[in-house]
Amino acid sequence: MVFRSFMDQALEEARAAGARGEVPVGAVVVDPVGNVVSKAGNRTRELSDPTAHAEVLAIRQACKLSASERLVDHTLYVTLEPCPMCAAAISAARIKRLYYGAADPKSGGVAHGARVFDHPQCHHRPEVFDGIDGLACEELLKGFFAGKRA
Repeated sequence: MVFRSFMDQALEEARAAGARGEVPVGAVVVDPVGNVVSKAGNRTRELSDPTAHAEVLAIRQACKLSASERLVDHTLYVTLEPCPMCAAAISAARIKRLYYGAADPKSGGVAHGARVFDHPQCHHRPEVFDGIDGLACEELLKGFFAGKRA
């Protein structure tokens, strides 16, 4: 099987989130045959909901559409390393593969910080691939925060 990245669609969601004044993070859930099931960008401010991260919103929508709390054999693309909350949601949903773009040394929960998938209490560990379109993802975030500081 040939690898096809869906990070371009996650970046579109991230750009849309940034345009709404949200931290520009986007996520896409893909089913086992390669169809995009759901996609979302951050909406924490818009919804006044600290759990409305792109990953959580995309997972919720995919679960709703599949009428299941599990997304076995699904893949998640996200522009930023998931935080501990999102990593726990990825595990709970039984996502098979996680692809993310930019690393998050400050708030990440996969390769940094809590390293949720490395805990013995973690019931499901997805395959993790980092750095997918990492430069584009990182530049989007840096540009957003530079604009906030200006």
